[in-house]
Amino acid sequence: MTRAVVFAYSEVGVRCVRELLMQGVQIPLLFTHADDPHEKQWFGSVRQLAERHGVRVVSPDSPNTEEWIALGSAALPDFVFSFYYRYMLGNAWLALPRLGALNIHGSLLPKYRGRAPVHWAIIHGETVTGASLHYMVEKPDAGALVDQESVPILPNDNALDVSMKVAAAAEQVLRRSLPRLIAGTADIRPLDLKQGSYFGKRTPEDGRIDWRLGAAQVHDLVRAVAPPFPGAFTEVNGQRLSILETRIEGQDAKYPRSQPCLYAVDGAWYADCADGRRLKILQLAVNGVLVAHNSVPPALGVQPLALG
Repeated sequence: MTRAVVFAYSEVGVRCVRELLMQGVQIPLLFTHADDPHEKQWFGSVRQLAERHGVRVVSPDSPNTEEWIALGSAALPDFVFSFYYRYMLGNAWLALPRLGALNIHGSLLPKYRGRAPVHWAIIHGETVTGASLHYMVEKPDAGALVDQESVPILPNDNALDVSMKVAAAAEQVLRRSLPRLIAGTADIRPLDLKQGSYFGKRTPEDGRIDWRLGAAQVHDLVRAVAPPFPGAFTEVNGQRLSILETRIEGQDAKYPRSQPCLYAVDGAWYADCADGRRLKILQLAVNGVLVAHNSVPPALGVQPLALG
Protein backbone atom coordinates (compact mmCIF):
# COMPACT_ATOMS: atom_id res chain seq x y z
CA MET A 1 0.00 0.00 0.00
CA THR A 2 1.23 3.49 -0.90
CA ARG A 3 1.92 5.68 2.11
CA ALA A 4 2.06 9.47 2.26
CA VAL A 5 2.70 12.09 4.92
CA VAL A 6 0.42 14.97 4.00
CA PHE A 7 0.43 18.70 4.70
CA ALA A 8 -2.94 20.22 3.82
CA TYR A 9 -5.31 23.12 4.38
CA SER A 10 -8.13 25.02 2.68
CA GLU A 11 -10.45 23.72 -0.05
CA VAL A 12 -7.60 22.37 -2.17
CA GLY A 13 -6.43 20.47 0.88
CA VAL A 14 -9.85 18.94 1.51
CA ARG A 15 -10.32 17.83 -2.06
CA CYS A 16 -6.83 16.41 -2.50
CA VAL A 17 -6.80 14.54 0.81
CA ARG A 18 -10.16 13.05 -0.12
CA GLU A 19 -8.73 11.99 -3.49
CA LEU A 20 -5.75 10.28 -1.84
CA LEU A 21 -8.09 8.35 0.43
CA MET A 22 -10.35 7.39 -2.47
CA GLN A 23 -7.35 5.97 -4.32
CA GLY A 24 -6.35 3.90 -1.32
CA VAL A 25 -3.32 5.89 -0.17
CA GLN A 26 -2.55 5.33 3.50
CA ILE A 27 -1.93 8.56 5.44
CA PRO A 28 -0.18 7.76 8.73
CA LEU A 29 0.31 11.45 9.59
CA LEU A 30 -1.36 14.65 8.41
CA PHE A 31 -0.30 18.22 9.22
CA THR A 32 -2.83 21.02 9.00
CA HIS A 33 -3.43 24.45 10.53
CA ALA A 34 -5.62 25.51 13.41
CA ASP A 35 -8.37 27.72 12.00
CA ASP A 36 -7.85 31.44 12.55
CA PRO A 37 -10.95 32.89 14.29
CA HIS A 38 -10.33 36.18 12.46
CA GLU A 39 -10.40 34.51 9.03
CA LYS A 40 -13.69 33.72 7.30
CA GLN A 41 -13.83 29.97 6.75
CA TRP A 42 -15.15 29.66 3.22
CA PHE A 43 -13.54 26.24 2.76
CA GLY A 44 -14.03 22.76 4.18
CA SER A 45 -12.12 21.31 7.12
CA VAL A 46 -9.12 19.09 6.43
CA ARG A 47 -9.06 18.14 10.10
CA GLN A 48 -12.65 16.94 10.15
CA LEU A 49 -12.23 14.95 6.94
CA ALA A 50 -9.06 13.27 8.19
CA GLU A 51 -10.46 12.46 11.61
CA ARG A 52 -13.53 10.86 10.05
CA HIS A 53 -11.12 8.47 8.32
CA GLY A 54 -9.05 7.76 11.41
CA VAL A 55 -6.01 9.72 10.24
CA ARG A 56 -3.73 11.21 12.89
CA VAL A 57 -3.86 15.00 12.59
CA VAL A 58 -1.41 17.50 14.10
CA SER A 59 -1.11 21.31 13.92
CA PRO A 60 2.35 22.33 15.16
CA ASP A 61 3.68 25.87 15.04
CA SER A 62 6.43 24.51 12.79
CA PRO A 63 6.72 21.09 11.14
CA ASN A 64 10.46 21.57 10.60
CA THR A 65 11.67 20.42 14.01
CA GLU A 66 13.69 17.28 14.64
CA GLU A 67 10.76 15.78 16.54
CA TRP A 68 8.28 16.07 13.64
CA ILE A 69 10.78 15.07 10.99
CA ALA A 70 11.67 11.96 13.00
CA LEU A 71 7.97 11.11 13.31
CA GLY A 72 7.57 11.58 9.57
CA SER A 73 10.53 9.35 8.88
CA ALA A 74 9.13 6.64 11.13
CA ALA A 75 5.94 6.68 9.01
CA LEU A 76 8.02 5.34 6.06
CA PRO A 77 6.27 7.48 3.45
CA ASP A 78 6.49 6.87 -0.25
CA PHE A 79 5.41 10.47 -0.81
CA VAL A 80 5.17 13.76 0.96
CA PHE A 81 2.31 15.88 -0.37
CA SER A 82 1.61 19.55 0.32
CA PHE A 83 -1.84 20.84 -0.57
CA TYR A 84 -2.17 24.55 0.26
CA TYR A 85 -0.24 24.14 3.49
CA ARG A 86 0.95 27.59 4.54
CA TYR A 87 4.44 26.82 5.87
CA MET A 88 7.51 26.06 3.79
CA LEU A 89 8.88 22.57 4.31
CA GLY A 90 12.59 22.24 4.99
CA ASN A 91 15.00 20.15 2.98
CA ALA A 92 14.79 17.31 5.49
CA TRP A 93 11.14 16.80 4.57
CA LEU A 94 11.83 17.03 0.85
CA ALA A 95 14.52 14.34 1.06
CA LEU A 96 12.52 12.01 3.29
CA PRO A 97 9.99 10.19 1.02
CA ARG A 98 10.99 7.28 -1.22
CA LEU A 99 9.19 8.55 -4.34
CA GLY A 100 9.34 12.30 -3.87
CA ALA A 101 7.75 15.36 -2.29
CA LEU A 102 5.08 17.12 -4.33
CA ASN A 103 2.96 20.25 -4.05
CA ILE A 104 -0.25 21.56 -5.58
CA HIS A 105 -0.01 25.24 -6.52
CA GLY A 106 -2.95 27.42 -7.54
CA SER A 107 -1.65 28.76 -10.84
CA LEU A 108 -0.34 27.61 -14.19
CA LEU A 109 3.31 27.41 -13.21
CA PRO A 110 5.73 28.99 -13.78
CA LYS A 111 3.30 31.94 -13.71
CA TYR A 112 2.31 33.35 -10.32
CA ARG A 113 4.72 31.45 -8.13
CA GLY A 114 4.57 32.43 -4.47
CA ARG A 115 1.69 33.59 -2.33
CA ALA A 116 -1.97 34.30 -3.15
CA PRO A 117 -1.76 33.21 -6.81
CA VAL A 118 -5.51 33.41 -7.46
CA HIS A 119 -5.74 36.97 -6.15
CA TRP A 120 -2.70 38.14 -8.07
CA ALA A 121 -3.96 36.58 -11.30
CA ILE A 122 -7.29 38.43 -11.03
CA ILE A 123 -5.59 41.70 -10.13
CA HIS A 124 -3.51 41.42 -13.28
CA GLY A 125 -6.57 40.88 -15.44
CA GLU A 126 -5.78 37.29 -16.38
CA THR A 127 -8.50 35.34 -18.18
CA VAL A 128 -7.14 31.91 -17.30
CA THR A 129 -5.36 30.28 -14.37
CA GLY A 130 -5.30 26.77 -12.97
CA ALA A 131 -3.71 24.20 -10.70
CA SER A 132 -0.24 22.66 -11.04
CA LEU A 133 1.25 19.54 -9.46
CA HIS A 134 5.02 19.76 -9.14
CA TYR A 135 7.95 18.37 -7.20
CA MET A 136 9.12 20.47 -4.29
CA VAL A 137 12.62 21.89 -4.14
CA GLU A 138 14.17 24.40 -1.77
CA LYS A 139 13.05 27.33 -3.94
CA PRO A 140 9.26 27.96 -3.73
CA ASP A 141 7.14 26.57 -6.57
CA ALA A 142 10.19 25.84 -8.70
CA GLY A 143 10.41 22.05 -8.99
CA ALA A 144 9.66 19.93 -12.04
CA LEU A 145 6.06 19.95 -13.28
CA VAL A 146 4.02 16.76 -13.29
CA ASP A 147 0.67 18.04 -14.58
CA GLN A 148 -1.60 21.08 -14.64
CA GLU A 149 -5.18 21.94 -15.46
CA SER A 150 -6.44 25.34 -16.61
CA VAL A 151 -9.67 27.09 -15.62
CA PRO A 152 -11.23 30.26 -17.03
CA ILE A 153 -11.45 33.54 -15.13
CA LEU A 154 -14.65 35.20 -16.32
CA PRO A 155 -14.95 39.02 -16.37
CA ASN A 156 -16.97 39.17 -13.15
CA ASP A 157 -15.52 36.17 -11.32
CA ASN A 158 -14.29 37.04 -7.85
CA ALA A 159 -11.56 35.31 -5.88
CA LEU A 160 -13.96 32.85 -4.27
CA ASP A 161 -15.35 31.82 -7.67
CA VAL A 162 -11.87 31.25 -9.05
CA SER A 163 -10.61 29.54 -5.88
CA MET A 164 -13.37 26.95 -6.14
CA LYS A 165 -12.53 26.36 -9.82
CA VAL A 166 -8.87 25.94 -8.94
CA ALA A 167 -9.74 23.48 -6.15
CA ALA A 168 -11.73 21.37 -8.61
CA ALA A 169 -8.83 21.51 -11.08
CA ALA A 170 -6.37 20.44 -8.35
CA GLU A 171 -8.55 17.43 -7.60
CA GLN A 172 -8.59 16.43 -11.28
CA VAL A 173 -4.84 16.83 -11.64
CA LEU A 174 -4.15 14.63 -8.63
CA ARG A 175 -6.73 12.04 -9.72
CA ARG A 176 -5.08 11.45 -13.08
CA SER A 177 -1.47 11.89 -11.93
CA LEU A 178 -1.39 9.74 -8.80
CA PRO A 179 -1.46 6.32 -10.51
CA ARG A 180 1.44 7.38 -12.77
CA LEU A 181 3.40 8.74 -9.81
CA ILE A 182 2.98 5.48 -7.93
CA ALA A 183 3.98 3.46 -10.99
CA GLY A 184 6.97 5.71 -11.69
CA THR A 185 5.68 6.58 -15.17
CA ALA A 186 4.74 10.23 -14.68
CA ASP A 187 5.92 12.51 -17.47
CA ILE A 188 7.74 15.39 -15.78
CA ARG A 189 9.37 18.48 -17.20
CA PRO A 190 11.49 21.21 -15.62
CA LEU A 191 9.97 24.65 -15.13
CA ASP A 192 11.52 27.56 -16.97
CA LEU A 193 11.32 30.17 -14.24
CA LYS A 194 12.36 32.91 -16.65
CA GLN A 195 8.96 32.50 -18.32
CA GLY A 196 7.12 32.97 -15.04
CA SER A 197 6.64 35.39 -12.17
CA TYR A 198 6.79 35.46 -8.39
CA PHE A 199 4.46 37.37 -6.05
CA GLY A 200 4.51 37.84 -2.29
CA LYS A 201 1.98 37.73 0.48
CA ARG A 202 -0.99 40.11 0.43
CA THR A 203 -2.41 41.97 3.46
CA PRO A 204 -5.78 43.70 4.01
CA GLU A 205 -4.08 47.06 3.35
CA ASP A 206 -3.39 45.88 -0.19
CA GLY A 207 -7.11 46.27 -0.82
CA ARG A 208 -6.79 50.07 -0.77
CA ILE A 209 -7.97 51.40 -4.15
CA ASP A 210 -5.57 53.52 -6.16
CA TRP A 211 -7.87 55.92 -8.01
CA ARG A 212 -5.14 56.72 -10.50
CA LEU A 213 -6.03 53.38 -12.12
CA GLY A 214 -8.63 52.89 -14.83
CA ALA A 215 -12.06 51.34 -14.35
CA ALA A 216 -11.00 47.84 -15.47
CA GLN A 217 -8.07 47.78 -13.03
CA VAL A 218 -10.22 48.97 -10.13
CA HIS A 219 -12.81 46.31 -11.03
CA ASP A 220 -10.09 43.64 -11.05
CA LEU A 221 -8.91 44.68 -7.58
CA VAL A 222 -12.46 44.69 -6.21
CA ARG A 223 -13.19 41.16 -7.37
CA ALA A 224 -9.73 39.90 -6.35
CA VAL A 225 -10.32 40.80 -2.70
CA ALA A 226 -14.13 40.60 -2.50
CA PRO A 227 -15.73 38.83 0.50
CA PRO A 228 -15.04 36.42 2.07
CA PHE A 229 -11.64 38.11 1.67
CA PRO A 230 -10.99 41.51 3.32
CA GLY A 231 -12.35 43.65 0.45
CA ALA A 232 -11.36 46.75 -1.52
CA PHE A 233 -11.71 50.09 0.23
CA THR A 234 -11.14 53.81 0.10
CA GLU A 235 -11.76 56.78 2.37
CA VAL A 236 -14.26 59.58 1.78
CA ASN A 237 -14.94 62.40 4.23
CA GLY A 238 -13.06 60.51 6.92
CA GLN A 239 -15.27 57.43 6.46
CA ARG A 240 -14.09 54.01 5.29
CA LEU A 241 -15.92 52.93 2.15
CA SER A 242 -15.74 49.26 1.20
CA ILE A 243 -16.48 48.59 -2.45
CA LEU A 244 -17.44 44.94 -2.50
CA GLU A 245 -18.83 44.29 -5.97
CA THR A 246 -18.63 46.22 -9.24
CA ARG A 247 -19.48 45.96 -12.92
CA ILE A 248 -18.05 47.58 -16.03
CA GLU A 249 -20.95 48.59 -18.28
CA GLY A 250 -18.97 50.38 -20.97
CA GLN A 251 -20.26 53.82 -20.06
CA ASP A 252 -18.28 57.03 -20.07
CA ALA A 253 -17.79 59.02 -16.87
CA LYS A 254 -20.60 61.37 -15.89
CA TYR A 255 -18.03 64.00 -14.81
CA PRO A 256 -15.27 63.44 -17.41
CA ARG A 257 -13.23 66.54 -16.57
CA SER A 258 -13.14 66.02 -12.82
CA GLN A 259 -10.92 63.80 -10.72
CA PRO A 260 -12.28 60.30 -9.92
CA CYS A 261 -15.51 60.64 -7.97
CA LEU A 262 -18.40 58.75 -6.39
CA TYR A 263 -22.09 59.52 -6.87
CA ALA A 264 -25.58 58.00 -6.98
CA VAL A 265 -27.99 58.00 -9.94
CA ASP A 266 -31.54 56.64 -9.59
CA GLY A 267 -30.63 54.71 -6.47
CA ALA A 268 -27.49 53.11 -7.95
CA TRP A 269 -23.90 54.02 -7.07
CA TYR A 270 -21.16 54.77 -9.57
CA ALA A 271 -17.50 55.74 -9.61
CA ASP A 272 -15.96 57.77 -12.40
CA CYS A 273 -12.40 56.52 -12.89
CA ALA A 274 -9.16 58.11 -14.04
CA ASP A 275 -9.49 56.75 -17.61
CA GLY A 276 -12.83 58.49 -18.14
CA ARG A 277 -14.85 55.29 -17.73
CA ARG A 278 -17.63 54.66 -15.25
CA LEU A 279 -17.79 51.77 -12.80
CA LYS A 280 -21.12 50.61 -11.39
CA ILE A 281 -20.98 49.68 -7.70
CA LEU A 282 -23.32 46.84 -6.77
CA GLN A 283 -22.30 46.53 -3.12
CA LEU A 284 -21.05 49.42 -1.02
CA ALA A 285 -20.48 49.63 2.73
CA VAL A 286 -19.72 52.62 4.97
CA ASN A 287 -17.69 51.74 8.06
CA GLY A 288 -18.71 48.11 7.67
CA VAL A 289 -22.45 48.74 7.19
CA LEU A 290 -23.92 47.86 3.80
CA VAL A 291 -25.62 50.73 1.99
CA ALA A 292 -29.16 49.77 1.02
CA HIS A 293 -30.47 50.39 -2.50
CA ASN A 294 -31.88 53.90 -2.90
CA SER A 295 -30.19 54.89 0.36
CA VAL A 296 -27.75 57.79 0.76
CA PRO A 297 -25.92 57.74 4.12
CA PRO A 298 -25.21 61.17 5.63
CA ALA A 299 -21.47 60.68 5.05
CA LEU A 300 -22.18 60.44 1.31
CA GLY A 301 -24.79 63.16 1.09
CA VAL A 302 -23.06 65.85 -0.98
CA GLN A 303 -22.12 64.50 -4.41
CA PRO A 304 -20.03 63.98 -6.43
CA LEU A 305 -17.53 62.89 -3.80
CA ALA A 306 -13.88 63.16 -4.74
CA LEU A 307 -11.91 59.92 -4.65
CA GLY A 308 -8.18 59.54 -4.27
